[in-house]
Amino acid sequence: MADSNEMTINLVVLGKTQTGKSAAGNSLLGSADFESRLCPSSVTARCSLGRSGRILGLIRRNGCESALRVQVLDTPSYPHSALSKEQVRDVVRAALAQHFGEEGLHLALLVLRADLPLCPDESNDTVQLIQDLLGPTWKDFTAVLLTHADKAEEAGYSEETYLHSASSTLLSLLRSVQHKYIFLDNQNSIIKEERNIVLRKLLNFIRRNNYQVLKHSKE
Repeated sequence: MADSNEMTINLVVLGKTQTGKSAAGNSLLGSADFESRLCPSSVTARCSLGRSGRILGLIRRNGCESALRVQVLDTPSYPHSALSKEQVRDVVRAALAQHFGEEGLHLALLVLRADLPLCPDESNDTVQLIQDLLGPTWKDFTAVLLTHADKAEEAGYSEETYLHSASSTLLSLLRSVQHKYIFLDNQNSIIKEERNIVLRKLLNFIRRNNYQVLKHSKE
């Protein structure tokens, strides 16, 4: 918290290569802080922190409008084409301690592609990483971002029909995180109104968790 008229939410994006992790981070920030491009290998090799400017019109505190700031930690993919699983875990853990060690983390955003099925082995690997990073209360601090939702929509799926047809693996994961999920288009530039809808949903998840944060020690 910067002051009584400003709130900062701290987020980390996690996911596999080419899920749209960095692009999702850029959408949340309303910027192009993170490199995002099609590539046959993992693009992101290190963690980096992006910060938004002041965002108005989303929150009120004590009867007054407050400004929102968003901080997003972009991370290497997991698994990674050049780093071992242990290296990715250690790099992300160190970055969480460096950037959010004092203020704490509000939400880890697990980025999955809406246009690809989620398989058990893939889900197990990702959940294991999140458990290693966040600890036993990981479910309270994790939400799922389903990217490439525009492709699912083009294929004729509404949110309701998509979830009705989704794999049991994905549905089980969504239940475990108390159905905290958001569908996100992967267009080059998300318009302000769509960004605000996503941010409002994230704020609602954080509110449901009583604004708790996870702190990571700098050991």
